[in-house]
Formats: sequence, C-alpha cells, structure tokens
Amino acid sequence: MTKRAIKPILLGLAFLLSSFTIIAQEHISTKYTTNNKGKFFISWGGNRERYSKSDITFKGEDYHFTIKNATAHDKPKGWHIDYINPTRITIPQTNVKVGYFISDKYTISLGIDHMKYVMDRNESRRLNGYIDLPESEAGSIYNGTYNNDAFLVSEEFLKFEHTNGLNYVYVEIARFDDLSSIFGINNTDKFQINITEGIGGGALVPKTNTTLLQKERYDEFHLSGYGISATAGLNLLFFKHFFIQTDLRGGYINMPDIRTTSNTAESASQHFMFIQNVISIGGMFRI
Repeated sequence: MTKRAIKPILLGLAFLLSSFTIIAQEHISTKYTTNNKGKFFISWGGNRERYSKSDITFKGEDYHFTIKNATAHDKPKGWHIDYINPTRITIPQTNVKVGYFISDKYTISLGIDHMKYVMDRNESRRLNGYIDLPESEAGSIYNGTYNNDAFLVSEEFLKFEHTNGLNYVYVEIARFDDLSSIFGINNTDKFQINITEGIGGGALVPKTNTTLLQKERYDEFHLSGYGISATAGLNLLFFKHFFIQTDLRGGYINMPDIRTTSNTAESASQHFMFIQNVISIGGMFRI
C-alpha cells in the first residue's frame, strides 16, 4: 500500500476517533436530571386542610332538612409513627401519588388524598325543613317544621364526620420546571429545585361516620360525588432520585349522595371549597 493510499485512511480514522470522543464527552457531561421524559415517580406524605362553610341537607322517608352554614375542621395526627406503620397507615391524614413524565416538563399522575372532615357540633345553626319521625323512634323528640330557625346541633342530634376519610381519588396533569440556575446550582444531579403546577379532578369516596336523629351509627365507604383541584408545589430533588415536596392544593368538592344510615333511602348532600397543605417524600426513577 502506497503512502498516498495510507494518508486518507489515517485521516478518516482520526476523524472517526475525534467524533467518538466528542460523543462520549457529551454523554458524560449530560446530567441525568436534564431530561425527564419516561421517568416515573411515587410519593407519600401527610396533610392539613381547611374547609369553607357548607349547607348540609339530610333526607329520608320521614325528614328533609338543611343545616345552614355548617363549619368543619380536620383531624390531624401530628408527627406520628402511624404514617409509616403498615397496619395503621390509613389513620392519619395522608397523600399518595404515582406519576409519569409524558415529556420533559409535563406529568400525568394518579393520587389519593386521604383527608378528614369533622363537622363542628354543639353549635347554633339555622335549620330549614321538617322532621316527622314515628313517635316510637327516639329521634322523634326533634319533630317539627323549621323555617330558618336557630337550632343547637348537639352531639345527640347529629354526628357527621368523613374521618376514614374524605377520600379524593384524582387524576392530575402538571408542569415541572427546573429553577436551579436561579439559585446558582450547577450540578443538578446532586441537588435540584423544581416548581410544579397542576390541575386535577376525580371522585370522592368518603367513609362517613354518622349518627343521625339517634339512629344506629353508620360508617361505610360510598362513592358520593366528585372534586376538582389546582395545585402548586416546590420539589427538592436529591441525588437524582429522592425528593421532598411541599404542595398547596385548593379545590371544590360536591357530594350529592352521602350515605348516612343503613337505609339506602336516607342520604345527605353538601358541597364546599377546601385548601390543603401537603408535605411528602418520594422517589423518581426511569425503568
């Protein structure tokens, strides 16, 4: 082989070698956190919430009345081992979410917010409607017609709690943006700051603990209505895979069919707004 023939071969090899070197360097310099498409994530956490006032309507064969402007509160557990105890994990107010990055910036996820709703009792409210129970029933002591009358909603009259719980099962679409450069963070594979915003909607499946008009207590799961929500959150990602996230979620809940007794002809309905604070831990990975 002549020197003239060897020269272009050497030049070609040199070109290929330099190309491979550049590709390898680019591959090495590309951070895992640069691209999100195809990643899965899962999180688990706890929440606190606040509720707007609501009118709660109760109806059955012998009564139909509305409690006006009822108030409610949540039922926090505080920092407790029950959050990670498999046998008692549904007792605290908890949140679980599983999601997938359909692109580098957008996710779709399925979540369950296990909130708790406790109607305030021993408070004076306005009552509209009627109660006409048979005299043989203990609750007949409340019989009467009410026209926006002041009424003491006592413990004996009504216990109304979605405490196991106010279960919001939803699908959410969210946007995910890296803010690390704003804070001068260059190696996002070690630490990354992200902001998320999303909208969601789904079903309400409360397990409502109710004692109404001195009837027998009822406490079973039931598909009662729907909810919609909007969320904004801050995601702190550590070492590519582990994160802590705080979320502020606000929304609307409408439950036209809440079970209150073992009699399917008896039910309650209400709708209200809520604000929820969530803190969760989780993992992000690519399969």
